[in-house]
Amino acid sequence: MSAASFDPVAAILLIPIGAAALLAALPGYRQTARLNVIASLATFLSALCLFIIDRPQPGPYVLVDDLNIVFIVLNTFVGFTTSIFSASYIAHELETGRLTPVYLRFYHAMYQTMMFGMNLAFVSNNIGLMWVAVEIATLTTVLMVGIYRTHAALEAAWKYFILGSVGIGLALFGTILIYMAARPVVGEGQDGMVWTLLIRHAAAFDPALLNVAFVFLLLGYGTKVGLAPLHAWLPDAHAEGPTPISAVLSGLLLNVALYALLRFKMLLAVNSAAITPGPLMVTMGLVSLVFAAFMLYRRRDIKRLFAYSSIEHMGIIVFAFGMGGPLANFAGLLHMVMHSLTKSAIFYAVGHISQIKGTQRIARIRGLTVTHPALGWGLVTGVVAIAGLPPLGIFMSEFLLVSSTFARQPLLAIVLVAGLLLAFGALTLRLTSLAFGEPRGSTASAEASYVPMFAHLSLVLGAGIYLPAPFVAWFQHVARLLG
Repeated sequence: MSAASFDPVAAILLIPIGAAALLAALPGYRQTARLNVIASLATFLSALCLFIIDRPQPGPYVLVDDLNIVFIVLNTFVGFTTSIFSASYIAHELETGRLTPVYLRFYHAMYQTMMFGMNLAFVSNNIGLMWVAVEIATLTTVLMVGIYRTHAALEAAWKYFILGSVGIGLALFGTILIYMAARPVVGEGQDGMVWTLLIRHAAAFDPALLNVAFVFLLLGYGTKVGLAPLHAWLPDAHAEGPTPISAVLSGLLLNVALYALLRFKMLLAVNSAAITPGPLMVTMGLVSLVFAAFMLYRRRDIKRLFAYSSIEHMGIIVFAFGMGGPLANFAGLLHMVMHSLTKSAIFYAVGHISQIKGTQRIARIRGLTVTHPALGWGLVTGVVAIAGLPPLGIFMSEFLLVSSTFARQPLLAIVLVAGLLLAFGALTLRLTSLAFGEPRGSTASAEASYVPMFAHLSLVLGAGIYLPAPFVAWFQHVARLLG
């Protein structure tokens, strides 16, 4: 196939859904694990081709622009590295009998279906299709959260399903209201749901309908983002599902709903008579940050601990985009990328730790840097990064955000810094007991690949020390697009 005839957008959609069908039919763990990795790599390479091949013109269903390419490349990269981690993690689950070969085929097929759903949401130019794609990604993760079929796992899956359904229902109503606002201007039919047409004509839409629509969209997609007080599904889903799914939930799926919110925020910004979305996003972001920071002190389960850390960081990101402006938007984009890389690396470490120790209880895990130096110091690096210490990437994004907020809204900056310091204290407290001190629990060797974890941490460290000029220019351009 020539470069001219290769369609990377079709590839990032067809490869995962084709692989899902094949993985559902194939028996044998090794074969399916390898195919899962190969399909994820092919999808990632196809996403990279968007940088070197002319992007397709926006159509009624597909859109590739400077905003969603950030999400697409990040999504496919973390999907690829998680598939590598998943191969060794799931092999252990199979050996210990927690998963059966039948469930394993289901797991790999659902993994690729989930990647398809997320990729479809990012490239959708139709807001109705984007809603459907988010629902596909949600339902597949619901099924994967409950894959162990224990009482706790099934309860977590049902809670995720019920709260997710409420959220997606609110988002659907908001989407319908956007269509109703567009119909008098762009006419009947699918044109009223094509985002490129909506953004072109949004200035003429009924502002009252846009206002109500955004409230429902913020509540609906905010549930998927994990914003407090809509977050209740997230800690259970992280704690009870397979750890690779925890990595994907924190590192990727939360970003899908965030992307949808940003698209609608851009829509309202065009209409001068509509409400400003910023204050609503700033409020929910700060509430999530402060709430999660306090809750971190009460966690006794290592996966729940980092689930609340995800709520904290999504709050920071939503706050950044709510503040708006070139610097805050740049900080929000950088923080989103750094959080996805760092949090997935932390869950890679946590997955291997929980398998070695046979528990997720923090009190039963001690001295990791003594018994498992690579794993222990990898976790230390990840937690230091997620806590926002220099010279790692999250420090840079938080520094830019705090600087921007102090210059514009000093009182908000005080609340922001207080939340960051509270979370830092909780994470440091837990890390000290996990990584150092007298070893506790099993000292068995970890039969796993540390490559995904250290690859992510290397990127986060590199970004904290030096950001390449093309990367900065790209993010500055996207930050301006966001308003």
